[in-house]
Amino acid sequence: MKTLNLISRLLDYPSDELVANLDELTRWVAESSDIDTALRDKLLAFISYFERMDALDWQSEYDGLFERGRQVSLHLFEHVHGESRDRGQAMVDLMARYRSAGLALNERELPDYLPTYLEFCATQREAATEWLAEVSHVLALLAARLREKDSPYHLLMDALLQLSGVEVDVPALQQRIAGEEPDDTPEALDKIWEEEAVSFSGTQGSACDQLTMRPSETQRRDGQPLNWVNAADQAAPQHRASME
Repeated sequence: MKTLNLISRLLDYPSDELVANLDELTRWVAESSDIDTALRDKLLAFISYFERMDALDWQSEYDGLFERGRQVSLHLFEHVHGESRDRGQAMVDLMARYRSAGLALNERELPDYLPTYLEFCATQREAATEWLAEVSHVLALLAARLREKDSPYHLLMDALLQLSGVEVDVPALQQRIAGEEPDDTPEALDKIWEEEAVSFSGTQGSACDQLTMRPSETQRRDGQPLNWVNAADQAAPQHRASME
């Protein structure tokens, strides 16, 4: 599903390559026969907002939104398991599902990173809707919180919810999050750092422990963050899923 690949790219860190190709993406969205009017309007509104912005400003806005605090984290299990050990096992299970589909991740990325999950969904054809529906409660929560922050990124979450086919009680969800304390203030960030468990043992830990370590945006920028390789041929060159 090319639309999921597109949303995956738009949700990922705004690279210079992405910024340089916004005109092409706009044409594709406008001309695609696979996108209905409501979905097209959401995607075009999102692209239009950022194509008027300098690349550095967009990148700065992205960092401030997704790299400060956890309320709108793009790691799905952050909103389900938090920092519990259950999260590590859930990611091991998800990684196994990727492998069973013939896909393997670049070692730098965690399986619950939403753009990664969307690229996986895009390979699942008719089952893609079911996989989106599996995380629709997280998508709805992110949409509500991003709308509360007046961020155009809520348009992408709304688009994903539309593709999932899941009906969401928006007023009830907005009421639920209305009283949330912001977690991106200096005080809140200090508290998060204090709560983080730090190990000085020098051991690598279990597979679950390793999978709960989130790569920073800086780590993602060092290479292509969503690198899939053929699970049947680990020696094959790494490549990113294509919209073509």
